[in-house]
Amino acid sequence: MSELPQYPPIDPTTFDLIVIGTGLPESVIAAAASTSGKTVLHLDPHPFYGSHFASLSIPEFNSFLNSNSAPPASQSCPETACPSDDPNLSIINLNCRSLYSDLEISSFSPTLLEECSRKFLLDLAGPRVLFCADKAIDLMLKSEASQYVEFKSIDASFIGDGDGALLAVPDSRAAIFKDKSLSLIQKNQLMRFLKLVEGHLRATAASVGTDVNQSEKDLESPFVDFLTKMKLPAKIKSIVLYAIAMADRDQENKEISKQVLKTKDGVDRLALYQSSIGRFANASGPFIYPIYGQGELPQAFCRRAAVKGCIYVSSVEINPNLEFQSSGNYKGVKLASGQELFSNKLLLDPAFTKSSPTSSPDDSLCARFDFLTAQNVKSKVVKGICITKSSLKPDVPNLLVLYPPQSLYPEQSTTVRVLQIGGNSAICPMGM
Repeated sequence: MSELPQYPPIDPTTFDLIVIGTGLPESVIAAAASTSGKTVLHLDPHPFYGSHFASLSIPEFNSFLNSNSAPPASQSCPETACPSDDPNLSIINLNCRSLYSDLEISSFSPTLLEECSRKFLLDLAGPRVLFCADKAIDLMLKSEASQYVEFKSIDASFIGDGDGALLAVPDSRAAIFKDKSLSLIQKNQLMRFLKLVEGHLRATAASVGTDVNQSEKDLESPFVDFLTKMKLPAKIKSIVLYAIAMADRDQENKEISKQVLKTKDGVDRLALYQSSIGRFANASGPFIYPIYGQGELPQAFCRRAAVKGCIYVSSVEINPNLEFQSSGNYKGVKLASGQELFSNKLLLDPAFTKSSPTSSPDDSLCARFDFLTAQNVKSKVVKGICITKSSLKPDVPNLLVLYPPQSLYPEQSTTVRVLQIGGNSAICPMGM
């Protein structure tokens, strides 16, 4: 008697779209396809939703990172083969790659953390906040995925001054007026600059495109040069560039900066910042963060997709083989269990990659998927999660701190962002 499969066979077996992985991009597309009336099968090898966008407890978080940080065993792309006895069928094997290169976990109070480890929800992707006027929020409202997620306001934003002090970001007329760290001249300069941004907002709302007072040459010039032309002092320029326009890299040193922000993009970012303030009654500033963590975002779209008929299967062993007809058209996926699922469309989690290119020069089918082959990484994002028993600012549980380039050490060429989230966002115990 043959052994029973680890899970029941998936039925039906034919779909308009098969999605592997419940990360945010995959979940958005699954929801869109389901809403448009397509039949969708959504698979995930994990017991939780979100893939690399999930929010996990400390034990789950550590286990996930440890299991995904080891480099995968090297495999070569197999020669195009014919599974079973079907001469008209070809396959290409996929394997998983690690998206994390280095990992370090340490604790100064292991007993305390162990006692409440299940009360934490740590973001795999992040730390990130959302602008209230961001297109992602517009999408959630339009798709009604917003029904399945709730947000908390980020109470305040600060910028590091390089001497250890945290200065409040003056992001509105009222905040500028109350800011005691700015001189009267600086307040007037910043007021005039915000007036320019408001003019851009009005022009955009009227479908003019840009403020008539800005020349095309100005819009294409580096944003930092435009700020200098506006005679903004260094302190105000730093606030505008890194705390409001959210520039990632050093904008002053154009020789080392790989991403110089253009004026038109900088003004657009300032306009987004300004239009985010006051959009929602429960958000005092421009930023919001999902209660229960970033993992709620893909789950919201998954719930929306399920309502529209999408079928979800989690904790399924997935070592997919892409199947093709002799004509070269994609046919479906063969799972590790041996079950074949059919669809003309497939969406893959970015962790899946094709094995190394085949040595066969005429294997055109395998060559078509070279874009899935793991490439050399040209840049990395460094992330740290710290659990503390006190806030950086008393009575301010949720805040964003931005350290501009060179504010922490001379060689610092990128912006460092610190997002502090308290217990009122349900991602950690109260008081932590």
